Amino acid sequence: MRDLATVSAASEAFVPTMRELVRAYQAFDSYTERHIRQLGLTPPQFDVIATLGNTPGLSMGELAEKTLVTKGTLTGIIDRLEAKHLVRREVPEGNRRSFTVLLTPEGEAVFREVFPIHIAHLKKRFDHLQPDELENLRELLQKLRKAFD
Repeated sequence: MRDLATVSAASEAFVPTMRELVRAYQAFDSYTERHIRQLGLTPPQFDVIATLGNTPGLSMGELAEKTLVTKGTLTGIIDRLEAKHLVRREVPEGNRRSFTVLLTPEGEAVFREVFPIHIAHLKKRFDHLQPDELENLRELLQKLRKAFD
């Protein structure tokens, strides 16, 4: 015998949309991860490098806000990127309690090489949508995100 509450929950109008959103994210994540790994980085490393690119550097707090990486994971990622000589920590003058993370010249070179390649890789898929569809999708996703804030 089926429970009325579970039958009712399963028939909510948003459930098919939620499933499609998850499937779309999983497909996107798989597609991007494979490509980023071919470029010699992990997705979180790419995220940090892409976020730091074209900036004079960011504090750890700013970096955590702008990336898809949790604060707890960020320190380890920065440590590994520092070991690869792609980023460095710099203590700002007059504020010894914090530091700025910035790309090294090697990191800048990686950013200039891999960022355009990855964006071109993604563009092949996003080109399946018309500009007005992209804008509509962006607005809807933004509205959905705000519903969870």
